[in-house]
Amino acid sequence: MDQYVVVGNPIAHSKSPAIHAHFAEQTRQDMQYDLLLGDLETFESQIQAFFAGGGKGCNVTVPFKERAYQLCSTLSKRAQIAGAVNTLLQNQNGDIYGDNTDGVGMVRDITVNHQQSIKNKSVLILGAGGAVRGVLEPIVAEQPQAIVIANRTVSKAETLANLVSSDVCSASSFTDLQGSFDIIINGTSASLSGELPPIPTTVVHTNTWCYDMMYAKDKTVFLQWADSLGAKGADGLGMLVEQAAESFTQWRSVRPKTDGLIKVLRSKL
Repeated sequence: MDQYVVVGNPIAHSKSPAIHAHFAEQTRQDMQYDLLLGDLETFESQIQAFFAGGGKGCNVTVPFKERAYQLCSTLSKRAQIAGAVNTLLQNQNGDIYGDNTDGVGMVRDITVNHQQSIKNKSVLILGAGGAVRGVLEPIVAEQPQAIVIANRTVSKAETLANLVSSDVCSASSFTDLQGSFDIIINGTSASLSGELPPIPTTVVHTNTWCYDMMYAKDKTVFLQWADSLGAKGADGLGMLVEQAAESFTQWRSVRPKTDGLIKVLRSKL
């Protein structure tokens, strides 16, 4: 039976084993997916030992995504831009290949599950941390008309805007945002503490659609704010499932169906 793990610290809360067990059963794959508590001192040797022992693939979560990036011999383009990886596999000559499936998972959730087109749309992304850096390239690949990255510290937003080889990307502070946007993506961690980025309500127009990369049982503060302005939206639970489905597809060469699982996970929040 092929062995897979998700590595993080802490890790006991992870939904990944349940998600991948569902995918394996659905697609009839002979595999085992377990939790691995990453050691802050010896993470790199843990990963090398896992693959040396016959492990087939690994997911990586906080705080190890950047360290996993450094372990890789080859990287996908989106992982290179992200500067971090969440998916590892070992190729035929024993080298470790790294990918970041967060962005493609989010884009798939937005465009497939929620049927929102990003192409030719104006997109506002809130935040300039690792979460936003991880999703930038797949958003650019959808060919939006414009992307504005807004952050409290503008220089951090400018750094991210310059990472992608695209002239559609620009940077702003939260308070200096001008005009309204078709899609607003909250990539800050403000929702975790029940806070809202200090953005003007004028960024929302009649048909603005809002997406929070965080998820919770009840609507996040960001989605409550969107509601109050008449905007529709969704949280990031589907992103969690879709990024896992992308990893699974790379490992097993079969794409699992996700819609039923998203509903099950939603009911258990």
